[in-house]
Amino acid sequence: MKKRLVAGLLVSLMATSLVACGGAADSNSGDAADAGDGTTTEASGDTAASGDAITVGFAQVGHESDWRTASTNSVQAAFSEENGYDLEFVDCDNDSAKQIEAVRQFIQDDVDYIVIDPIVSTGWDTVLTECEDAGIPVIVIDRTIDDSDKYVSWVGSEFMNEGLAAGTWLKDYAAAKGIEDLNILVIEGSNGSSAQIGRTDGFKKIADAEGWKIIDSQDGDFTQDGGQQVMESYCKSYEGKFNVVVCQNDNEAFGAMDAMKAAGVSYGVDKDVILISFDACKAGLEYVQSGDINADFMCYPLQGEYCAAIVQQLEKGETVAKQTFMTEPWYVAEDVLDSITYTNNAGEEVTEELVVVTDAASQASY
Repeated sequence: MKKRLVAGLLVSLMATSLVACGGAADSNSGDAADAGDGTTTEASGDTAASGDAITVGFAQVGHESDWRTASTNSVQAAFSEENGYDLEFVDCDNDSAKQIEAVRQFIQDDVDYIVIDPIVSTGWDTVLTECEDAGIPVIVIDRTIDDSDKYVSWVGSEFMNEGLAAGTWLKDYAAAKGIEDLNILVIEGSNGSSAQIGRTDGFKKIADAEGWKIIDSQDGDFTQDGGQQVMESYCKSYEGKFNVVVCQNDNEAFGAMDAMKAAGVSYGVDKDVILISFDACKAGLEYVQSGDINADFMCYPLQGEYCAAIVQQLEKGETVAKQTFMTEPWYVAEDVLDSITYTNNAGEEVTEELVVVTDAASQASY
């Protein structure tokens, strides 16, 4: 294993985002490809031209959902031995202390690059300073780090826009269906994660503007069991008092569906409850196609090739974008609306088409 000389590269990093999520131009610099159609980038090629494998440490959140499994598989495939990499992978099991420990172990192991999907968005500056002092570039994927900028690049989704889009869709959908009163229950993701914060804040911004009643909002930890437990409690506490359930990922939605079914609450198209989800995994889109989930807002997990492309750019002495936002569609069960228009997190008015799910197997990216 050799340590690559990267200090000069870090100074030249581009600090601006190239695109906003979902609806703007392609975000990806250099060799990166369009995430919307799932194509991959040229990630090997010159890898380890010297004959040495490039060593990468990957500290993953855990294994709590279908989305997380797809994310892990994507990074492992991109940084495979066949592609000229030696990957050290740690499943941090949703334990922030374990994740920090994993990063410090990567430093001790003198890896060439570190990839982090941060469990929470704060508490990172000290260990990222240690990475910087060791000359190890850090790539952050999916969730964001809010208390430090000592990483070379971040690749992921604009979670605030996902929440804004979900709220705008609900507003327009309710108007089209003639539904006047919305009484909403929210099953949030893991507390303190950027996905939970962004989706919550974006949706709440629309809800507050429309005067909707959010009856309750609790943490389901992005798991099916968590979604089921929260929904079981909701069904007992708020029987007959809600007509919208927002789940912040598909696995929570699957659990919520089981709980509502057991409680005799119907959900989906033209039923008692409008069900909204995020992630748009294959199983989620199958439920959109069947009409059990009304709308599902995609969060693209296949970011491994983007990370490998960033590594290859750095190996060649090229600059990389500080931020790369994925391009992601919004999926719906009905053709009631063709599109939605909202002001995104960058303050831009955007119009995005809605994709009716007719063939989940071919429309899903994972």
